[in-house]
Formats: sequence, structure tokens, C-alpha cells
Amino acid sequence: MEENEIRQWLIECFGPVEGEMAWQQFAQLPQPLRDQIMSQGKDGLPKPSEVQSLIQALGAGGLNTMDDMKRTVEEGPINVKLARSIALGKVNGGDAESSVSAEEGQSARRALSEANLWLDSVCEMNPAPGEAQVLTRADWVNGTIDAWAAFAAPVAQSMGDALASVISERLGGMFDGEISGMFAGPVPIPIPDSMKDPSQLIRLLGNTSYAMQLGQAAGALSGEVRGSFDQGIALLGNPAGGLIIQNINAYADSLDIPRREVLAFLALQETAHARLFASVPWLMPRFEALIGKYARGIRIDLDAMEEQLREAQSMNPESIADAVNIAKVGIADTPEQREALAGVETLLATVEGWVDCVVWRAGMAHIPHIEQLREMLRRERAVGGPAERTFESLLGLDLHPKRQREATAVWEELTARQGSEARDAKWSHPDLLPVLEDSASVAAPDAAAGASAGSDDAQVAEGAPKVDWDAELSKLLGEEGGDAQDDAGPDDTDAPEGGDAGK
Repeated sequence: MEENEIRQWLIECFGPVEGEMAWQQFAQLPQPLRDQIMSQGKDGLPKPSEVQSLIQALGAGGLNTMDDMKRTVEEGPINVKLARSIALGKVNGGDAESSVSAEEGQSARRALSEANLWLDSVCEMNPAPGEAQVLTRADWVNGTIDAWAAFAAPVAQSMGDALASVISERLGGMFDGEISGMFAGPVPIPIPDSMKDPSQLIRLLGNTSYAMQLGQAAGALSGEVRGSFDQGIALLGNPAGGLIIQNINAYADSLDIPRREVLAFLALQETAHARLFASVPWLMPRFEALIGKYARGIRIDLDAMEEQLREAQSMNPESIADAVNIAKVGIADTPEQREALAGVETLLATVEGWVDCVVWRAGMAHIPHIEQLREMLRRERAVGGPAERTFESLLGLDLHPKRQREATAVWEELTARQGSEARDAKWSHPDLLPVLEDSASVAAPDAAAGASAGSDDAQVAEGAPKVDWDAELSKLLGEEGGDAQDDAGPDDTDAPEGGDAGK
């Protein structure tokens, strides 16, 4: 390779000014090192686009110096600052509005206030403290990215450990301990001794790569979520929750239902979730424990990771993204994961069933199309919405409230037989929750223990209508498309599971 080719490559990587500076640095390298670099040929150098991508990623993550990189590795397995920057860039790069108009904010706050009034008549739980927010997509990213990172941290840690192991034990010869130039080609970088270990560098790359995945996922999700509890769990710091008004408007525009009704229904969903999580102090910690158990149970296929690394074009976050992609290198379906997944699914269905029950009772007199809206939300959750896809891509967690219909029927039966006060009192302790039919065979041990303590509720489940919900759901999902009101109108055969008990 000729010297002018090296010079042109530097200019393409760093621009005309910094490229010329890099060329001057290259010219001052010892002749043997220059000869070694030039003997590799142009194909031996990273592509300019890869160098630019890495520089942009590191800069966005605050990794402007080697001290920054060292501190990032020490602070945790995910560079949250980088993830936030990427997510916000994805939000701002689209057609997202940067603010909420006064009219939209007033309408949303009025809907949230009315929702709390309606819930007062059917729910014994008090409103969540504080005031629900009217959010932009960027607000949602800023308010939830730390919670997403906390859930993903165990997986990211496992990925970082596995990457370091593969590099040091299997691929060490590929680097020979030399990492100068790995970031910027032939430009020498002063590297502290603590970062000369290739495994430390790989931890940094793993940290950065996973942060890029998280940022991309959160940015995409910000354009689809309509409320802070769309994931079925509490992610926003504000216990009263919030609505993402731009996404609600887009959702309402896709339906043949008045926007006011759509907003009222989603406000009821948000405030019902907020009341439940604010009134049940053990609920969110239980979700966190189960999801953490699932994440810690993930094992990494080192052979698959090694293969992905060997196929990487260069050592930058984009090139090694597949090596930290849980779908490609994770070993799924371990006993620990099955146990935790069963517990999460059962608890999630129990939460969503309760919310469905109280939302129907609170809104049936105020929202004419509540049955259609209710059915569309059930189908969306069953097939996997944006939140479920994000959990799956980041944690490998196939998270769907598959038993929501059954849970709704159980809560409706409890309400009809014992009243709303007795129904909501079931949340005072996890052992008092109703047991979903046939859940004992798949539930986690603590849930099974709750079955014996909640024998009365087990009888309630047995007294619920015997319906093959999986078959019914398959039938619904297999129907031909059509307008929402045609698919799930008030006469829909599935709708009365909430309606009959409330009449």
C-alpha cells in the first residue's frame, strides 16, 4: 500500500483537517511500524465508516479520553449516558414534536382527572400520589432509560464477562496484546497500562455495544408507547405515571373511534395501573426480583460468541453487535429461566386482569366504544406489542400476559361474589392473590405456596367459566382484518367476560 493511500484513508476517516494531522503523526512513526502497517494493505484497515461510527458512539457516551473509558468500564456493564443519547437522537431524528401544546395538555389532564373520579366509584385503592405527567417522546426516554438499564444490567454483565473470557482464552492470539491502532487505525493513542489488557478493551466494547442496542430499542419504543405503564410494570419515576400524547393522537387517528374516547380509555388504563402499583408496595419489587432472576439465569454460548467475533469486520461496537445479541448467543430455556418466566407471566396476567376489570367497570357508562378499545388492547398485548419486543431483544424474555382473559374472568367473579372491597384486599399480600386455573403446574415456587394460602380464590378460579382461552385467542388472531368496531363490537362473544359480571 502506498503512502498516499494511507493519507487518503485518514482524511476519509477523520476529515480534511484532523486527517492531515493524523497523517503528520503517522509520518513520525518509526519506519518499521510504518512498514508493518503499509504491508497489510488497504483491506487490513477498518472502513472509514466504521471508524466514524465508533468515534461518534464514544463521543456521545462521554468517552473522549482513555480515563473516560476506564471509568465507564468500572461504573457498570451499560453506558447509560450513551444509551440515552442514542435514544434521544432517534426520537429527535424522526418527526417527533418537541413539546405538547397547551390544548393537548389540558385535554390529557382533564381525561386523567376524570379517570380518577370514575375509578373512585369502583376501586378501593387511593389515587397515586402526585400528578400524572403529559409527556413527549423525549420525556419518556429520559424518564425510563435508567429503569430499562437496571433490568438489562445482569444480561449486559454476563455478556461482558463472556466477551472477556472468549477474547482472553480463545482469541488472544488474534491481538498479541497489541491494541494501539485498534480504535484509530495507524494513529498512535497513549493507552494507560490498565487498558492494555485486551479483555478490558473488550469489556468497554461490550459495554458500548449493549448501550447502543438499548438506545436503539428505547428510541424505537418511544414512538409506540402511549402510557408509562404500557409494559405492565412501573418504569417512570413518577408514581402517578404519564401519557405520551403524540402517540395517543397517532393511535386515535388509526381508529374509527372518537379521539376523546380513546384518550379517556387510555387515561383509565394509566390511572388504574398507577393506583395498583402505588397501593401495593411489594408488587414492583416482586417483578424486579423475578426479571432479575430470569436475567441472571441466562447462560452464554461461548462457541456462538466466538463465531460472531471471528466474523466481525473490526473491533468496534457495530461490528461486534451480534456477539452481544442475546438472540444469537444466549442459551434459552434454562430451568431458572422457565421458573422465573412462569412467575412473571402469572403476575403480569394477574395485574392486567385486575386493571381490565376495574377499567371496564369505571368506564362502561362513559366510553361508548369501550368494548372495542378493550379488545384491541388485549389482542395487542397477546401478540406482543413494542414493550414485549423490547424485553425480548434486550433480555431474551418472551413477556406476554397470555392469561389476561382468564385473569379478568377471575377478578370479575370475585367482584360479583365478594364486592370490590374484598377484591382489592387480595393485593394486601401475594399469598392472597387468586390462583389462575392450571397455573400451579407452571408457577414459581413462591406462587405455588400462594395457592395453598389462597384456597378460597382457587375455588373462585374453578367457578369461573370454563373457556379454552388459547383456542379462543387463536381464533381471534386468525380472523380476517377489518375495522375495529366490526371485529370487536359490543356483541363480541368474548366481550361478556367482563360485561356479564358487571351487569
